[in-house]
Amino acid sequence: MFIGHFAPAMVAATHPKAPGLGTLFVAGQLVDFGFFGLALLGIEKFRIVPGTTVMNPLDLYHMPYTHSLLGSGIWALAFGLLIWMITRNRTGAIIGGLVVLSHWLLDLLVHAPDLTLTGAPPMLGLGLWNYPAITMPLELILTFGALAFFVSRTRSTSPRSRLALVLLAVLLAFLQIYNWFGPEPETADAAMMITALIAFALAAAAAAFVARTRTLKTA
Repeated sequence: MFIGHFAPAMVAATHPKAPGLGTLFVAGQLVDFGFFGLALLGIEKFRIVPGTTVMNPLDLYHMPYTHSLLGSGIWALAFGLLIWMITRNRTGAIIGGLVVLSHWLLDLLVHAPDLTLTGAPPMLGLGLWNYPAITMPLELILTFGALAFFVSRTRSTSPRSRLALVLLAVLLAFLQIYNWFGPEPETADAAMMITALIAFALAAAAAAFVARTRTLKTA
């Protein structure tokens, strides 16, 4: 799951007390922001093993702090607490935390058994990355269905709104196409990890641009 992690963010952003769409995009990928950041420091680890799954060569063999349910829950709690400290918006903090936690639940669908509950076995994952005919349409339906839902519940407040939406949609499509059909990484090096972090940040920036040009219809 890649751009599918942004689907809960776009749905959640239609709540009147939700944080901004850019913030929720960060929430949707916060666990992976943490994972690649910790991997750069050598704390969490992965390697490239072609054939690990049909669609993904990453052997994610040590990620207890981000991709255990407990670890994801701590990231969610911390993010929600940060939102509350800045905004004093309790509902928004809960929404932000739930979007963070949604990452683990979506990963559970596609990962090979490399997720955990507390950082130790049992290893969990339904392995849909081994079934492209299911995973590819599922990711597109989740992402662009959520984007359509967001658009249906908001209205334009700027002449740049259409441009912002097109930019976000094109960027998400490009990132996912590259993820699926681009060259497989040869090694789990720093350049690959930084590239992933930049991709997440670009998506969040595009979402923030959209948020500045639209408002809820009920607002």
